[in-house]
Amino acid sequence: MSHPPVAMGIIGAGIMGERMLGAALDHASHAVRVAGIWDPAPAALDRIRARFPAAPILSDSASLIAASDCAYIASPPASHLGHARAALAAGKSVFVEKPLAVDLADARAFVAEAGDRGAVNFPFASSLGVETLRRWIGEGAVGRPLRIAIEVSFATWPRSWQADAAGWLDRRPEGGFTREVVSHFLFLSRRLGGPLAGLEGRAEFPEPGRSERRVAATLTAGGIPVSLAGTVGGTDRDDHNTWLIEGEAGAVRLRDWAIAERRAPDGTFHPAPDALPNEKGRPIALRRQLEGVARLARGEPHRLATMQEAFEVQEIVEAVLAG
Repeated sequence: MSHPPVAMGIIGAGIMGERMLGAALDHASHAVRVAGIWDPAPAALDRIRARFPAAPILSDSASLIAASDCAYIASPPASHLGHARAALAAGKSVFVEKPLAVDLADARAFVAEAGDRGAVNFPFASSLGVETLRRWIGEGAVGRPLRIAIEVSFATWPRSWQADAAGWLDRRPEGGFTREVVSHFLFLSRRLGGPLAGLEGRAEFPEPGRSERRVAATLTAGGIPVSLAGTVGGTDRDDHNTWLIEGEAGAVRLRDWAIAERRAPDGTFHPAPDALPNEKGRPIALRRQLEGVARLARGEPHRLATMQEAFEVQEIVEAVLAG
């Protein structure tokens, strides 16, 4: 049964807002239509006008929410819940960037308020590479899981393409790579392993007022031991990451956001025949996320990250940073 496109409004014209706008305009017109985009920064909207001249730009957040079936909130974290609550009060659904909030108590309260009317943008929920990992695990490639290992490293933080957002991305209250990047791999551990618990961790803040430069932690995901290591300056690339699950029968991993790999008997890892690098896999995941947004707005089952999953991830992230 076909449905008319869901009207999605975008609050925030930064990197993620622009990326989602492009995906909606280019790929997902059958699932969503862009109701509009708004940002309080005129320069950000000027950039949107130049790149997407057909995109409707609305005058304020209230007008955008009124025009939408679902509000995608891609503003800095401190403003997430104000916009999200306004959308819920107007009877709209919400699709929120992570983290949900900068205050855990407020995030916990919002999860209860939103119920099934909200979801969070963790693209691994719609990733082809993750789908391959799930299939391999289901086929017995891992067997009984023994451990999960998360490793992330960055040449600099923020990454080179995030320089315009350094004002908050490299500050302790809202920024840092643990919130921005590690959270995705904690979500993946939660989704494929189970509930997160038993954290012991620490973060290093060598530069006053700046975000962390190193983290190390152990925890469990559904009872599976998880190790986490992250560092700035450990690579000459913008970022490099691996998520690995190893069991009695073997090991599989996700490398550099997108590439599913399986360990051979000689210990080397080999990518799936249809593996795509992140620059090719991301548009597909975004399109699938938008299809999930349409189902969310219609009250149908979807694969998007739930508010509860996102809150569990945020609890772990904030505990690592506090430690």
